[in-house]
Amino acid sequence: AGIGMKLLVFDPHINTDELDIPAGWDIRFGASLQDVVGEADAVTLHVPLTDETKQMIDAETLAEFKRGSLLVNVSRGGVVDQEALYDALQSGQLAGAALDVLVPEPPNWDEPLLKLPNVIVTPHMAWRSENSGRQMQSDAASEVRRVLVGEPPRWRLV
Repeated sequence: AGIGMKLLVFDPHINTDELDIPAGWDIRFGASLQDVVGEADAVTLHVPLTDETKQMIDAETLAEFKRGSLLVNVSRGGVVDQEALYDALQSGQLAGAALDVLVPEPPNWDEPLLKLPNVIVTPHMAWRSENSGRQMQSDAASEVRRVLVGEPPRWRLV
């Protein structure tokens, strides 16, 4: 996919027949999460935290990972069972993890994952820039105005 890697993808919510995959990209869609994690050298998570995805990476799933592979979580902390991840990193099942999120956020200083040499933790704020901050303030003010004049909000939580 641009750098000569094969991509393994699992997403139960997309219709792969409707995707426009660039020529030359080596992409295979797995029938299950286990199909992908058992074969991949690195697994990246890009999912919302829902009932379906909560702790989707648990001890059982980590045991299915290719031994010595890497886990990158840039979605939500609750997607990964942190105790199981710690055990998988300690045992060598996983070679390392890069985590943009933990539970809780910000993490407790005594979080065991923070003490491991094969874990990289970054603050969950890659979206943050001077422009994004201004846009967030403008969007919030716009939403307040919409509600005050009787219009429905553009973005709703429920």
